[in-house]
Amino acid sequence: MTGGAGFLGSHLCERLVSEGHDVLCVDNYFTGRRGNIAHLIDNPHFELLRHDVTFPLYVEVDEIYNLACPASPVHYQFDPVQTTKTSVIGAVNMLGLAKRVRAKVLQASTSEVYGDPEVHPQPESYRGNVNPLGPRACYDEGKRAAETLFFDYHRQHKVRVKVVRIFNTYGPRMHPNDGRVVSNFIVQALRGEPITLYGDGMQTRAFCFVTDMIEGFVRLMATDESVTGPINIGNPHEMTVKELAERVIRLTGARSDLRYLPLPQDDPTQRCPDITLARKVLNWEPTVAIDDGLAQTIAYFRGIIEE
Repeated sequence: MTGGAGFLGSHLCERLVSEGHDVLCVDNYFTGRRGNIAHLIDNPHFELLRHDVTFPLYVEVDEIYNLACPASPVHYQFDPVQTTKTSVIGAVNMLGLAKRVRAKVLQASTSEVYGDPEVHPQPESYRGNVNPLGPRACYDEGKRAAETLFFDYHRQHKVRVKVVRIFNTYGPRMHPNDGRVVSNFIVQALRGEPITLYGDGMQTRAFCFVTDMIEGFVRLMATDESVTGPINIGNPHEMTVKELAERVIRLTGARSDLRYLPLPQDDPTQRCPDITLARKVLNWEPTVAIDDGLAQTIAYFRGIIEE
């Protein structure tokens, strides 16, 4: 599990260990945190390795989940060259490992491959509207290149690949300073600060709770070799960013005002998955209601802020 100490990776580690799998968690702690997996360290089915996926890894495994890459603009724009290297060279190294040991390998791709979409909602067949020269390109194009590598390794070397396109996900263990909209709003509300909206707040997002996302990963990995993806995993019920802010204010009991700032370059105005394929192939759809998921996430951040 590369990126195993991160937000999604730690939940996936936890899920697989609970099912009796032996899990090797690999992370360089750029955005992952040891605290996310501290409760697993003494488990005999769990092993932790500090490693950067831009360097080859020589281990014996049956399945590889490649989740390593900073995934929020604050983090992936901090060192954009390294972000691209992590996506591209990391993919080459994990695919090389999968080829050597004949393992299945799942790539955590992203809805960002669709860019600022001109098709809504976004099906897997949509090829995207991405600016290859902008400040988000290190992540968007890095992930697109990684998908290319996955399918070329599949065609050329018969590597068993699975590609999941992740839409906005939230839940406990999000990084409080990752700049994502859910964590931003909750932290600002709990601190009694104004909640920051960009543009007019009418851009839409669709938020999937972390346990639903992990269920999608596990189901995709369990499919037969004919299922390669890409498959969208996300919540098909969109809302405006302003509506999310209002929900967070209500659920936290905050008195925060809304503060509007200019929209960042290339920030998508609409983002919502078409999950027809996930429903058909994986029998998957999200089950956690937004208010229930937000309540759990707020409780987590409240614990962090009060420490």
